[in-house]
Amino acid sequence: MHDCMLEIVIASNNQGKIKEVQEILSDYKIISLAELGIKIEIEEDQDTFEKNAIKKAKEMSKILQGKLCIADDSGIEIEYLNGFPGVKTKRWYSGTDQERNKEILKKLNGLPKEKRKVKFITSISIAKGEQAISSIGITEGYIATKPRGKNGFGFDEIFELEDGRTLAEISSYEKNQISSRRKAIESIKIKLEEGTLKF
Repeated sequence: MHDCMLEIVIASNNQGKIKEVQEILSDYKIISLAELGIKIEIEEDQDTFEKNAIKKAKEMSKILQGKLCIADDSGIEIEYLNGFPGVKTKRWYSGTDQERNKEILKKLNGLPKEKRKVKFITSISIAKGEQAISSIGITEGYIATKPRGKNGFGFDEIFELEDGRTLAEISSYEKNQISSRRKAIESIKIKLEEGTLKF
């Protein structure tokens, strides 16, 4: 073990996610699947973000013979579209992020701001074998009328905050303060410190 730090394997090779998890869970050594030479995609077939995150963390922990594993699932829910795309966020459209964002804008074309409410939801789970803890973080906003900003990815260019700026128009520092992923990781850190998961 690295300086006797507990290790947590993260079910992701996304450098941004890994960095954010490492920053918040600084008492642990975060290891990516790539570092372990593992290439596994676990199917996200559950009906909530939380169930998907728990499934991914548990299955990965079993594959790694009971190592601590952390996984997440996230996406957006648009109120006017009854929560669409929800858990299908990553799968309902096969084009680029920009093309997908344009499709969302089409669905809300001409609607006033109050009918453009959206939630960005992230669920994080840490598992050891069959044991799992999870938490959820939510950022609320509106779908913008057109893409704006260059400082982001995914839905950032069409996710508008209360102050009128999109997530792609604010600094990385500001974004981190309100990120649903950060809220979820900070919440799970508290659960870890409370000893909810038996190592």
